[in-house]
Amino acid sequence: MAENNLNVNEMANIGMQFGHRTSRVHPKMKPYIEGVRNSIHTINLEKTKEGLEKALQYIEKLISEGKTLLLVGTKIQFKGLVKEIGESAKIPYIAGRWLGGTFTNFKTIKKRIEHFKELENQKLKGELEKFTKKERAKFDRELADLEEKFGGIKNMENLPDAIFVTDIQKDEAIIREARKKNITVIGIADTNSNPLKADYSIPANDDSIGSVRYILEKIKNVCLQSTK
Repeated sequence: MAENNLNVNEMANIGMQFGHRTSRVHPKMKPYIEGVRNSIHTINLEKTKEGLEKALQYIEKLISEGKTLLLVGTKIQFKGLVKEIGESAKIPYIAGRWLGGTFTNFKTIKKRIEHFKELENQKLKGELEKFTKKERAKFDRELADLEEKFGGIKNMENLPDAIFVTDIQKDEAIIREARKKNITVIGIADTNSNPLKADYSIPANDDSIGSVRYILEKIKNVCLQSTK
């Protein structure tokens, strides 16, 4: 097992312990809550460390076996971060909008990705130069749209073996799709979430860029170490 250097004090400095208002608590999160500060529930960071360690151990095993982890971040504020981590960890990602049916209708998604890659290849080879300026501009708009939707998964040949979601509550529909395809779910569970929706839940602040980055950086390190 790789050394993950999980530090509770570092987590506290980032603010990973801050949840939502006490009125928004999910009953299943109560075992992970330590206290209340200014009407905000605080998460027990020892539980965060424990959950993250278990998730990282699973991810290490997954990647070392040549299986696929997909990162999913649908919150606008994490779009750039998820893309950055996915690309640097060399794993597929979806940042921003989720297309319904990505898992349950993967054959159709793959056809769109194949079209995207073919169009990309045609542009690279200069085969689009024969078209008018107006037509080329149309192709460029289509390429930009396809890149936005499929850029992070264009090299994903099959359904992933596991997904990581940055927000168990917000990404509930994605988790349902994953369940239908027997895809393992790893995710961040804030105090308003049901942690049981994930196979590996990490109790932590899911709104803070620092909190999400900390977790994603640890995932990136494990992925890179496991492919050496």
